[in-house]
Amino acid sequence: MDKKKLLIITSTFPRWQNDTDPPFVFELAKRLTGDFDITVLAPNYPGALPNEIMENIKIHRFRYFFKNLETLAGSEGILPTLKMNKIFYLVVPFFILAEFGALLKLIKKTKPHVIHAHWLLPQGLVAALAKKITGVPYVITVHGSDIHGIKSNLANSLKRYILQNATRVTVVSRDIQQTIKQKLGDNIKTQVVSMGVDSQLFHPDNKDLLIRKKHKISGPFLLYVGRLTEVKGVRYLIKAMPNVLKHFAETKLLIIGKGELQQELKHMTESLAIQDKVIFAGAIPNIEIPKYYATADIFIGPSIHSKGGEKEGFGLTFVEAGMSGCIVVASEVGGISDIIEHAKTGFLIKEKDPDQLAETITMIIAKMGNFENMKKAARETLCNKFDWTAIAEKYNKILALK
Repeated sequence: MDKKKLLIITSTFPRWQNDTDPPFVFELAKRLTGDFDITVLAPNYPGALPNEIMENIKIHRFRYFFKNLETLAGSEGILPTLKMNKIFYLVVPFFILAEFGALLKLIKKTKPHVIHAHWLLPQGLVAALAKKITGVPYVITVHGSDIHGIKSNLANSLKRYILQNATRVTVVSRDIQQTIKQKLGDNIKTQVVSMGVDSQLFHPDNKDLLIRKKHKISGPFLLYVGRLTEVKGVRYLIKAMPNVLKHFAETKLLIIGKGELQQELKHMTESLAIQDKVIFAGAIPNIEIPKYYATADIFIGPSIHSKGGEKEGFGLTFVEAGMSGCIVVASEVGGISDIIEHAKTGFLIKEKDPDQLAETITMIIAKMGNFENMKKAARETLCNKFDWTAIAEKYNKILALK
């Protein structure tokens, strides 16, 4: 029996092997190849191959501007790139037109059963326009930044059009589902299906003490993984560190990731005289990250509501950390409460409150040996809810249009 043909369109996808970009679209696609013949349409990036095959997935990267300036998507993501450099707004129309043209060509070539578009804008828009011309149905997955980060009457009208014309709509958290109902209409049917995590890859057994040796961490090991951007709230974690260090002077914080606030955050550690206690590791390949989670004691994600109204859509890093045996501390913001149940599978705190953050971290360090049952319960709960096996099965049914 021939497999159904699936065409995935996304702006976030590995540019090459062992990339640092978030791999969740690739990880989902990988687990659908048993039932679908998959082609992925993603934007080009300097150094990436225009066409290649990864794990039986055919990948086509479309050109949209001068080659060395094709950095709107990739590395930081579209919205963060636009925030860092407004000149990229001039590239956006070229990106959308090129993506639309490339999608039409691939539809003609591959004759897909369905299109799976990740993010409302621009992928959902071009999928909706392509449906008008070709009749190919599309499923849209809303990740959060596409709802919270792009706000205008025109944008909301486009989002409503995209959602109403989709065959199925999935959202990665209940918070996004509620936002769509409130802002775009309660007649839009959505299904909550998050992205997943490989529970064998993110496992406590992957601990690597060479990480402690490399970064000279002899005491409590705190970890942050993610973009260095406003919505992630890392500045509040850095502000909390002096109070933590008053109680536990050997504590160190390792920050993995990069972003537009990197230099500002480094300067903050210098002004607080804690630069020897906060390590900026930069972006590291995704394949290396599991051992960092498994080696750290506490993972902290101090996410906030940004000035522009953006917030955490879901937060796969919290799932990865909890599966890996970290004690997780997170702000009660956005979709994070879908993952963490306070005092049972982690700790939820108020956003933008470095004092409460420091108090929670010091409490955990002081009672570190008392949390083994919590860590086991967290891993079991997260594996049951978010392991890729369960998530991929749900998407199999959705994309088969059953």
